[in-house]
Amino acid sequence: DGALQKGVSVSPRFTDNADGTVKDNLTGLIWLKNASCFGSLSWTSALSSSNTLASGACGLTDGSVAGAWRLPNVKELLSLIDYGRSSPALPAGHPFSGVLNVNYWMSTSHAVVPSVAWNVNIDNGFFTSYDKTFTLYVWPVRGGQ
Repeated sequence: DGALQKGVSVSPRFTDNADGTVKDNLTGLIWLKNASCFGSLSWTSALSSSNTLASGACGLTDGSVAGAWRLPNVKELLSLIDYGRSSPALPAGHPFSGVLNVNYWMSTSHAVVPSVAWNVNIDNGFFTSYDKTFTLYVWPVRGGQ
């Protein structure tokens, strides 16, 4: 009837695959479990590091190969944010490790100013854009199976 427009709920929201990956059961995306494996990188380095990630690095034992992983786009990274929470703004009980209350790069460039790209602060879920030469954290993702 439109009076109540509740969001979709999935329980459990996440599945720890015990191979260095976490499946988001709501979106079907597979996330690197360790959210701080790469540390802080420029946007170009973040793209490259994500694209070359493979099993054997960052605690991965999933058999993934270079090219399977990527930097998430705006919609993908923001899908993790729970705006009812902070420090971090992630759903309660999430299984991720190494989550820092800092800004994480997204693959999406700013449409008006292509020298900057979007990012989100995991502490509060606010997103903004920074020059691509800044160094921010990297949290790779890949499509579901």
